[in-house]
Amino acid sequence: MNSQRTDSNKPDVDVLVIGAGVMGIYQLYRAREAGFDATLVEAGADVGGVWFWNRYPQARFDSESYTYGYIFSEELFKDWKWSEHFAGQPEIEAYLNHTVDRFDLRKDMQFNTRITSAVYDEVNGSWVVGTAAGGQIRARVVIAATGGLSVPHFPEIPGLEDFRGQSHHTGLWPSEPVDFKGKKVAVVGSGPSGIQIFPIIAQEAAELTLFQRTANWATPLNNRPITDAEWAELQASFPSIQETLLNSPHGFLHELNLTVSTDFTKDERAAFFEQMWNSPGFSKLTCNYMDMTTNKDVNREWCEFIAEKIRSIVEDPATADNLIPKDHLYGGKRAPFENGFYETMNQPHVSLVNLKKTPMTRLTETGIETTAGSLDVDIIVWATGFDFGTGALSRMNVVGRDGLRLEEHWDAGPTTYLGFTVHGFPNLFFPGGPHGAGGGNYPRYGSDQVDFITDSLVHLRDSGETVFEAPLEAEAQWMDMVNTLAPHSMFSKDHSHYYGANIPGKPRRFLLNPGGRGKLHEMMAAVVDSDYRGFLSTPANSLEPATAG
Repeated sequence: MNSQRTDSNKPDVDVLVIGAGVMGIYQLYRAREAGFDATLVEAGADVGGVWFWNRYPQARFDSESYTYGYIFSEELFKDWKWSEHFAGQPEIEAYLNHTVDRFDLRKDMQFNTRITSAVYDEVNGSWVVGTAAGGQIRARVVIAATGGLSVPHFPEIPGLEDFRGQSHHTGLWPSEPVDFKGKKVAVVGSGPSGIQIFPIIAQEAAELTLFQRTANWATPLNNRPITDAEWAELQASFPSIQETLLNSPHGFLHELNLTVSTDFTKDERAAFFEQMWNSPGFSKLTCNYMDMTTNKDVNREWCEFIAEKIRSIVEDPATADNLIPKDHLYGGKRAPFENGFYETMNQPHVSLVNLKKTPMTRLTETGIETTAGSLDVDIIVWATGFDFGTGALSRMNVVGRDGLRLEEHWDAGPTTYLGFTVHGFPNLFFPGGPHGAGGGNYPRYGSDQVDFITDSLVHLRDSGETVFEAPLEAEAQWMDMVNTLAPHSMFSKDHSHYYGANIPGKPRRFLLNPGGRGKLHEMMAAVVDSDYRGFLSTPANSLEPATAG
């Protein structure tokens, strides 16, 4: 890097936000409202983030629309009427565009701009950020709102490039509709996206085969339209909704169930499980018995209830058995929600291949080969998930102080402070990164982080300092919490992408915040109460900000 300061090394912007997803949009709004000169860059052609790239049929929320959306503005909340309790991708993308235009954020956004490097210039106290087009942006602060689900994962299988038909990953879906009519289609993966898209493809395909590596405990989403009366009540209740969502331990409006399973008879538990089966979305976790995720006996009872539901819907016993997980309990993997998935398995042109019994060996020019034989297909849909948590950040060629490369620093698994910054990388933040969220509604965790980051930058500016960096001892305290509580998490180390278990060779490290939102709030408050002691500094030769603020 440059060894001397020059005017050419002056930052182009105070704050550079990377990613125009839900958190990136909010971060740009907060930075601009706080008086910073801020620019957002996005690899895609428009806003949306995961909701821009994941445009496959039936991609939708599984958090209630009005709890996933923004709650910083009552006017925004009231002037956008969601059509469904769990909105679909087109409506979500339209909502995010509406938000950007309502607050005139688009003028500070650059699209079709993929970041290829971010290097900290220690002499000049700024980040030099490179783009795929060969451009360069110098920023005082970099906020990588790249999210945990932005790097689609393809299985490492011979012949991946040999297939001559159509091939689409749900996380990189084309903008033009894919025509499945009369085609032989394979869906690889039965996680949330595979379970969502499968029934829709079945309506058009001549033949449809699900290649399943691991069965999941899928339960009904139970979506429905929002009535005018419901919407009127939601609008009138905004202050209480905002208060609840700002403080809820899981970020939902669901009222926690404080009862324990052992207080009820088996028949009473069965009746309650029926109620849970018919409840919406994540209430099956948040409103279930309080000990369901800690008491393996009651979890097994709930799993057997779900298994019986599967057996009662899927007519072929062998297919039903293949769809019932044998290697984890409910919540051991990210819970998917279905809408007609099990019923679809009864259609005569639909079949299932259990890859645990007959593994996939290679792709050919015409289809998929397993140990049981070959299947010719016209279209392959890869519903094989993402390199969660660290995927985007580890691929961005981030270099901090003393030439420290983030990818190498995280080679054995990520270390963070509060899930959005890391010692050795001054003025770098990544809301929604590893250890950022716990079990619950991600935008609520991410908004907490964006608010703290913005407030910290304001304090940094007002104090006359130039650098925010988490002390090593603070990071160690946070990681001690993560490592101590992670073994008590309900997620399976061997099967969940929250441990990186879906990526061959990726270290098995817990990638969520097992202390939950309460621990995040507690430790953020401690920093503020200490007046940011140990977090702020002004290195020698520091440049002036891009603006006076």
